[in-house]
Amino acid sequence: MKKVLQNTVFNIVDNEDSFNDTALKIFRYQYESNTVYQKFSDYLNIDPRKVNSLWDIPFMPIQFFKSQKVISGDFAPAGYFESSGTTAQTRSRHYYPDLDVYQESLSRGFTRFFGEASNYCILALLPSYLEQKNSSLIYMVKKLIDQSGHPGSDFYLYNHEALHAKLLELEKAGQKILLIGVTFALLDLIEEYRFSLRHTKIIETGGMKGRRREIVREELHQILCKGFGVNKIYSEYGMSELFSQAWSAGDGIFECPPWMKVMIRDVNDPCAYVAPGKTGGINVIDLANVHSAAFIATQDLGRMVSKNHFEVLGRFDEAEIRGCNLLVY
Repeated sequence: MKKVLQNTVFNIVDNEDSFNDTALKIFRYQYESNTVYQKFSDYLNIDPRKVNSLWDIPFMPIQFFKSQKVISGDFAPAGYFESSGTTAQTRSRHYYPDLDVYQESLSRGFTRFFGEASNYCILALLPSYLEQKNSSLIYMVKKLIDQSGHPGSDFYLYNHEALHAKLLELEKAGQKILLIGVTFALLDLIEEYRFSLRHTKIIETGGMKGRRREIVREELHQILCKGFGVNKIYSEYGMSELFSQAWSAGDGIFECPPWMKVMIRDVNDPCAYVAPGKTGGINVIDLANVHSAAFIATQDLGRMVSKNHFEVLGRFDEAEIRGCNLLVY
């Protein structure tokens, strides 16, 4: 059953019926095979026989990944992704039997948005994440670097001089480049060097990590555009609890792949939803999470701007500062 659902996820076409049908099948599978999710649903008095649309599905609070082993089906975990944070914080753990689904979700989603990774030299400036084990972000970028196949693709820690030289070398050669960086590290880089990049896309993954004052995304992107000499900044919305990513081509507007969907819940009533354009809590349906929990209530605030396009506006006040895209708006 799990393998059938896994294969179905990536056959979803861009229409609501295809997505809804697969989502309901995965809901029923996870209700039956995921003890944590079943207990949570039962606590809400959810009758799975009466769940007939996305609006009926209960979304599990993302905090459960910190305190529970969230697994759908019967498997011995091969490993887990762990959220970022300090040693004093309790971190989320997202267990998996293998990473086949993650890799397919990443490859298909990235290609849909950027084209083949082999078209780029991929440079990564992710120092805080390189220093932590089991980071899904590091795994994601490593896979993209492998798919790139360019001899210059690599990670950089704090060696800004070498990164500066590599960017100038590749730009001079007319090579298409993706520079993927955590926010504070990108800001550090442009404080040391100024660029005028013509062949480079900058992708910020969020996160000041307590290194700098938090600033709104609009201001951040203006600073980065000026420092790198580019017209727009790309962004990634992902987290250790998800197997899929949403991407933004500027203006903070994220787009989901066909097997991922965002719904905006009422901040005062987690079982109700707000109208498009209104601010609320971000619920994520990630059907690639077939082995864990596909229906997650995050601690992020956002709003829908159009079908399958959304903005991230910050986090709930009580949420811990951690992970990707943790700017305060």
